[in-house]
Amino acid sequence: MDKYEVIIFWSDIDSVYIAEIPELPGCMADGPTREQALANANDAIRLWLDTAKEFGDQIPEPKGHRLVFA
Repeated sequence: MDKYEVIIFWSDIDSVYIAEIPELPGCMADGPTREQALANANDAIRLWLDTAKEFGDQIPEPKGHRLVFA
């Protein structure tokens, strides 16, 4: 899961940290802390990849691990 870029930022609207995985369309997670948002993002990545494989969808090649806090 650590091969995809993850961008984590605070959402005032939701009062949680949001973790986006830009290379996987629609893949995101949240959590009350940055650490929990990242853990949830790893779960979301795993589920996204499993679903793509199940439906035969193309899986984007990771550009390399990068963790960004915004």
